[in-house]
Amino acid sequence: MAHLMTESILRGPYKPGRIREQSRELILQAAEAEFACHGFRGATMQRIAESAQVPKANIHYYFSNKLGLYGAVLENTLNLWDAIFNELASHDEPADVLSCYIDAKMDFSRTHPTASRLFAKEMISGAPHLSAYLQQDYRLWFKQRMSIFESWVAQGKMDDVEPAHVIFMIWASTQYYADFEPQILIATQTPTLTEQSFTSAADSIKHIILKGCGIC
Repeated sequence: MAHLMTESILRGPYKPGRIREQSRELILQAAEAEFACHGFRGATMQRIAESAQVPKANIHYYFSNKLGLYGAVLENTLNLWDAIFNELASHDEPADVLSCYIDAKMDFSRTHPTASRLFAKEMISGAPHLSAYLQQDYRLWFKQRMSIFESWVAQGKMDDVEPAHVIFMIWASTQYYADFEPQILIATQTPTLTEQSFTSAADSIKHIILKGCGIC
């Protein structure tokens, strides 16, 4: 899978390129907030530069245009979401892998709600800026993940369930807590979702998914 950015800023002692990585990360963070607030059309490179506290020319050093920056923000979200599934193997225990994946997705919804909502808006709009990526690298990535699920079924590690629908259910349930947080707060008469709220939700989702797949 193509990666348009590293998943985190380099840590520890100074390394060549560290400052550039930090600058790029700040630009992506500022762009995420700008696109989420104003949409692709309404967002401006000038406001992104001001928010990131870098010269506008610095943005163009990393990204040729606004579309390239927008695509990098969206793809970064996908990369962070799917990191745990990248090394999936048939010898893994599905209970362990799926539990870790659900926990990671729920934690992302808690810590990066803006990124999740921006991605949701892109999907609802028909993925006009991610369609090429989703039709190539991501399609292959998804097919490979499903083959692992099929191997688990063949080994008797889980029930004969459709892998795609299991993955879709995990995506839908975990991302819901970021994308539709206002609905949750209204329905539960809760002022805010705490870290414990997300932990409790993750536990329930794991129980439902794993039991539904015949894993526990």
